[in-house]
Amino acid sequence: MKMLNFSQGEFLVKLARKIVDAQTKKEKIERPKLEEWMLEKRGVFTTIETYPEHELRGCIGIPYPIHSLIDAIFITAREACSDPRFEPLGKDELEKIVIEVSVLSDPKEIKAKRSEEYLEKIERYKDGIIIKYGLASALFLPQVWEKISNKEEFLANLCLKAGLSPNCWKHPNAKLFKFSVQIFKEEKPYGNIIEVRL
Repeated sequence: MKMLNFSQGEFLVKLARKIVDAQTKKEKIERPKLEEWMLEKRGVFTTIETYPEHELRGCIGIPYPIHSLIDAIFITAREACSDPRFEPLGKDELEKIVIEVSVLSDPKEIKAKRSEEYLEKIERYKDGIIIKYGLASALFLPQVWEKISNKEEFLANLCLKAGLSPNCWKHPNAKLFKFSVQIFKEEKPYGNIIEVRL
């Protein structure tokens, strides 16, 4: 995975914040002057958390590198403001949230002859996981390990998120993919940007 430098990550979080603010206030935002690194196709998640509680307030992502980094930030930051799991973000909340941007490596299928091999090949706190089974799919970012550190429990919850039975990951027709992330976020609302090390 090609790593971003800190100033690039900082730029993405500040841009995501501007997009969230503009979307919430129903204002227009000018697109920044493009640089070559912004045009690379990357998977991206934009996460909004309450502050100081750090509870999820919205999270939308594009896991696969189908859009340029700059387009992916615009799409995910706008959509995170109206994550269907929550009420749309209100103007009065802007001072009470922090923005986090995760830039993904390309997801790679985990090859396994038996389901136990998945447990050996998945690295806690590092790997994000996607499950696909038939038309159903779901994704957990590596940040989810902070809440679910047991591998079997992690995969069971991922199956449930996809609307599947908790043991579905053991089925021969299930496919698991893993990816890593680079995470940049605001320390506090409109505050300094930090790179988060998992």
